[in-house]
Amino acid sequence: MRKDAVLEMHGICKYFPGVRALQDVDFTLRKGEIHALMGENGAGKSTLIKVLTGVYAKDGGEVHIEGVDGPAVIRSPQDAQNAGISTVYQEITLCPNLSVAENMYIGRTEGALTSWKKMNQGAGRILQDLGIPASPTQQLGSCSIAVQQMVAIARAVDMECKVLILDEPTSSLDEQEVQKLFGLMRSLRKKGVGIIFVTHFLEQVYEVCDRITVLRDGQLVGEYIIEDLPRVKLVSKMLGKELDDMADIKGESGGVAISREGAPVLEAHDLCSNAGIKPFDFSIRKGEVNGFTGLLGSGRSECVRAIFGADRVTGGKVKMDGKEVRIKKPLDAMKQGIGYLPEDRKGDGIVGDLSVRENIILAYQVMKGFFHPVSRAQAEAFADDYIKLLEIKTASADTPIKSLSGGNQQKCILARWLLTDPKYLILDEPTRGIDIGTKIEIQKLVLRLAEKGTSATFISSEIDEMLRTCSRLVVMRDRKAVGELSGEDLTQAKIMATIAGGDE
Repeated sequence: MRKDAVLEMHGICKYFPGVRALQDVDFTLRKGEIHALMGENGAGKSTLIKVLTGVYAKDGGEVHIEGVDGPAVIRSPQDAQNAGISTVYQEITLCPNLSVAENMYIGRTEGALTSWKKMNQGAGRILQDLGIPASPTQQLGSCSIAVQQMVAIARAVDMECKVLILDEPTSSLDEQEVQKLFGLMRSLRKKGVGIIFVTHFLEQVYEVCDRITVLRDGQLVGEYIIEDLPRVKLVSKMLGKELDDMADIKGESGGVAISREGAPVLEAHDLCSNAGIKPFDFSIRKGEVNGFTGLLGSGRSECVRAIFGADRVTGGKVKMDGKEVRIKKPLDAMKQGIGYLPEDRKGDGIVGDLSVRENIILAYQVMKGFFHPVSRAQAEAFADDYIKLLEIKTASADTPIKSLSGGNQQKCILARWLLTDPKYLILDEPTRGIDIGTKIEIQKLVLRLAEKGTSATFISSEIDEMLRTCSRLVVMRDRKAVGELSGEDLTQAKIMATIAGGDE
């Protein structure tokens, strides 16, 4: 091993039926560096991490870790933990029914009896040091997704690891929480910890990382010092092609969808829900793409969940095509031609043990009713069409959807709703945690759908993405609509000013 290395992986190979996930991949992590692992969804990033952490058995190659003589034998996550490797995965893998403290110490307590007082005190100190707004004794499931993510990071950091793997750790964090995490990462770097950072936020890579390793189609593209790899070149290496202007997605679609003339497709008046949303008004016209924006916890997702009936509506009225309708549950919304791609694709979107085909036809089957099952031939035709249309990377339509990368799972959920031919499509964080190329594909698809008359509401934590996609934005703060922007006012500066100043 190199003298300054804490981890070396040589010639790593991993195969699944019909898929070459990794082919002769090398990776080196130095002591006291933050190393970005980059690539499109399906490039092999998560597979490489799972090989390193013992979730998957490698089919070839060697792993060397500082302090371990010869090639390291890692057959399980416990082996990886014992070797000084701690991981925080993209999807939160803690136990929501246990307390915060129990989640932080689960699997690490010694002896037959546990000192609950000592455990809660230790967890309390860690939470306070990291500034995490949670109590050691509260149930983890009662915390927001952002706080759950921070607890997962706190658990990993507390293991005194040599190697810390952060797989999309910032996907559910707001800007202040991201900066807090970066401060923690920098302090760990000074202590000599090697950090593998997986993210799709380019600005975060260039803010905090020292080196970048790029994978594409399961193979190593190269390792680069951050200063030697400008953003445009990084994107080109990830996609395997030159990208003239990644920000200009409007060229092929003729520009952002605009508000059409005529009556709204959907109108909501004084709508509120049991999720704490204050009464709000909302409307969207045929072929319009609009959105909700605001900081994490502002109420963006809760607004669209109320529209779709995913949360219990406690007041207000909804009209479709000028006629008042009652939407008490998602099936009512579906029957009105509304589709909803949820923020939490793992918890609310995919059915992990079902196949890609079964996930794609799910909403269509619900609309038909389960006494009128979709034929096998029809289901296969639907699945094959959308796998080709959305370029879903899967060994076959029979593959369990949980085996796909996050971006390809997201495409399957999008296919599910497109199959129902919705009048109005709600997309809540449709590009979160997926690669740049797929982000651009989804943005272009939304604009193409708008050109054909489909109305869409788009929610994203990335303001640039909202500006590229939406013609009108409702600005949220403290679960209340505090402004609406369109035309010349639709700028990043105006959005941030409205979020900060509200309706004052």
